[in-house]
Amino acid sequence: MNFASIRIITEDVDRLVRFYELVTGTTATRPAPVFAEFRTASSVLAIGSPATVAMLGQQAPQPAANRSVIIEFLVDNVDQEFARLRDRLEDIVLEPTTMPWGNRSVLFHDPDGNLVNLFAPPGS
Repeated sequence: MNFASIRIITEDVDRLVRFYELVTGTTATRPAPVFAEFRTASSVLAIGSPATVAMLGQQAPQPAANRSVIIEFLVDNVDQEFARLRDRLEDIVLEPTTMPWGNRSVLFHDPDGNLVNLFAPPGS
């Protein structure tokens, strides 16, 4: 079994796609207006509207309700990425910091309130 993707359910797919295009520096693949994907060598970040999970009824994920998951991106240089993004981020949680386990991280919320971590391991 291989981890394939994580999907964020949002009421505003276009807004979240624009945000993650800014963060990742890549263009999303949009196979349908209600769905987008950011593909990397190791996994996929998918963004979908509630219509993509409507068949789950009351068990469907609720947009903008995440309080337990951190979306993490491995980057070459946390400080450079933060400098590039700083003026475009609305909710910075933690400016670039070296964590007790050695990773350098910056954390912020996306427009739906999901926590995002850009990190680099020690020696990067």
